[in-house]
Amino acid sequence: MIRDGRDGTPLRLLPWTTPTGAPCYLSTDDPRSRLSRLADELEADLLDSAEFVLSEARPLLTDEATGARELRFTGVQLAAALADALRIAASRGARLPES
Repeated sequence: MIRDGRDGTPLRLLPWTTPTGAPCYLSTDDPRSRLSRLADELEADLLDSAEFVLSEARPLLTDEATGARELRFTGVQLAAALADALRIAASRGARLPES
């Protein structure tokens, strides 16, 4: 978990990255801040998108007539959706209260 250098509070892993693919973090203690709300909305959109990708992929993966190109495209979309979901899970897990 990454912490703020000033007060040691955990930083929030955001659901987007820099143009070079590096993670982005938010330092705030206000879960209703503008950036926090934007991150919450994007997380919800990404999870909705992942659910849609999965629902569309299942029939393609079971259909023996599905071509290699379609399967590759489906795999790429599933991998992207999984990466988003794992990033969101890591972010939310890091924000759970420590016991």
